[in-house]
Amino acid sequence: MANTGNAEIHTSTIVTEGSFGEVKIADEVVAIIAGLAASDVEGLASLSGGLTRDKIEKVSMRSLGKGVRVQVQDGEVKVAMNVNVCYGYSVPDVSAEVQDKVKTAIETMTGLEVTGVNIKVVSVAMENAE
Repeated sequence: MANTGNAEIHTSTIVTEGSFGEVKIADEVVAIIAGLAASDVEGLASLSGGLTRDKIEKVSMRSLGKGVRVQVQDGEVKVAMNVNVCYGYSVPDVSAEVQDKVKTAIETMTGLEVTGVNIKVVSVAMENAE
């Protein structure tokens, strides 16, 4: 755990070849990567925190982790996401694409192994609704 001010942040060490030191990544960063990857999926209205791709540029990076929980242990990541799916889209298809994009993004960007991406669809949203 890293200590920044009064808050402790859980971090995981990333092993890299030829490294000149230790590389640590905060769980919150892994959650942000998951949120960004999921937001690229067509048919996903938002994460349960109400965050859409259009709103991402206007909010802080911390908001991207809302609706996403990650558990990192021994170089393995488990992700749980609460999402809202657009009306008219196949829930299984959208969920499968979210799982694939999240897994690929986390593994590519961090080198950590993703052992599960669990999706909980909490709402269906009208696509043009604000």
